[in-house]
Amino acid sequence: MDLKPCKLFVDGKWVEPEGGKYFETINPATEEVITEVAQGDPRDVERIVQVARRAFETGPWPKMAPTARRSVLEKMASLLTERTDEFALLETLDTGKPISQTKTRDLPFACEVLRYYAGWADKICGTTLPASPTGFGYTLREPVGVIGIITPWNSPLVLSMMKIAPALAAGNVLIHKPASWTPLTAFRFAELALEAGLPAGALNVIAGPGSTVGKAIVTHPSVDKISFTGATVTGKEIMRDGAETIKRVSFELGGKSPHIIFADAPNLDTAATFAARGFCQNQGQICWSGSRLFVEASVHDRLVEKLLASVKRDWKIGDPQNAATSMGPLVSRSHLNQVQGYIAEGKKGGAELVLGGDRPDGKGYFLNPTVFDQVNNRMKIAQEEIFGPVLSVIPFDDYQDVVAQANDTCYGLAAGIWTSDITKAHRLARAIRAGSVWINTYGAINVAAPFGGFKQSGFGREMGAEVFQNFTETKTVWVNLGNVP
Repeated sequence: MDLKPCKLFVDGKWVEPEGGKYFETINPATEEVITEVAQGDPRDVERIVQVARRAFETGPWPKMAPTARRSVLEKMASLLTERTDEFALLETLDTGKPISQTKTRDLPFACEVLRYYAGWADKICGTTLPASPTGFGYTLREPVGVIGIITPWNSPLVLSMMKIAPALAAGNVLIHKPASWTPLTAFRFAELALEAGLPAGALNVIAGPGSTVGKAIVTHPSVDKISFTGATVTGKEIMRDGAETIKRVSFELGGKSPHIIFADAPNLDTAATFAARGFCQNQGQICWSGSRLFVEASVHDRLVEKLLASVKRDWKIGDPQNAATSMGPLVSRSHLNQVQGYIAEGKKGGAELVLGGDRPDGKGYFLNPTVFDQVNNRMKIAQEEIFGPVLSVIPFDDYQDVVAQANDTCYGLAAGIWTSDITKAHRLARAIRAGSVWINTYGAINVAAPFGGFKQSGFGREMGAEVFQNFTETKTVWVNLGNVP
């Protein structure tokens, strides 16, 4: 794919960055340059905020009939569906995610998200309130305003749509800062949105370092809200930087999710297959990755044997553009080095390396799936988010033991439970402090189901109807009806 350099996308036009700087985006499978991308700076942020502010205050999008907004979002979904091959390849080139996943999972889900929130555009409504005989009260759900959307590199298109679609459906105006490692689909989608009928200025895209561009967006007084998905440490920085202007924020942050397999699991083979998927999918670069696998002691050996067999059978590393590949490279050299550092920590800490820990020969940031057994839950590899294909297997003895260990983390994003005992399953689902709990499956995501975290995994929910708590303000209106005769 021959790609021209990407400029900034501002007010429906491609514009040069003020500083004239561009950076290279790298194909992680080949370590070759894909193209160059404009690097914004605070001056560009100032320009883009003024455009967005004007688009919100006087532009057509917030004032457009909800049915008209619905039509535009539906058109976006149709255009994206027509261009599945183009966007899937672009996503694979930029992230290293296998084409088998970008084409059959990411693109269909991104289109589904757009269609789902297109349907919500004319259904966002307030309520009437019980009032006195002389008064009438009601609420309005209004757009927040100018929203800074900051998205990560691991599934850039899908995670962007989970914010862009509901935010636009509610009538907001957006400034999107994609991750510098994977910005290409963000720019291409902005162009598609304009083609679908989105007014100029309603969606603007700027790339650049979080320390300068991201910070300038977060601290700008004319940006009303930040919606961020990414690392917990960055979420903390955004909270600090946004405090001066009481910035509204919603966060989907890191995780260290417990994946729990009891001896009475309905089928150990199926559980092992999902356990393998839980840490190998997208090379383990998933916030809800089941990176802590708790296995009841009485079935530990059998389960681990089945797990290793599933990884070797189902998760083949190779060229991500090959349809037969199920695992591609990690996203960058620096991230690969970080994950390798955790593997070294696991060995040093006394965990038993039973699979992987090494790299295939050749170019690309590839890493073989890695499994540590006999891990202590207090080890670094069990407490910190690795964000790579590294699994910690932790044996447990009983229900109380696994509840305590599962909750012994600063995160609370997701959890999985495998058991035939429905009472135990429901009790444990309540006991675990996590935003999503999957029973006898793992990683089930649906656009209608709210997703988000407890504790340091963030706050606010994406997807479902609850996402509109992030992207609307509630206004109460009271009307004096006068004295009752």
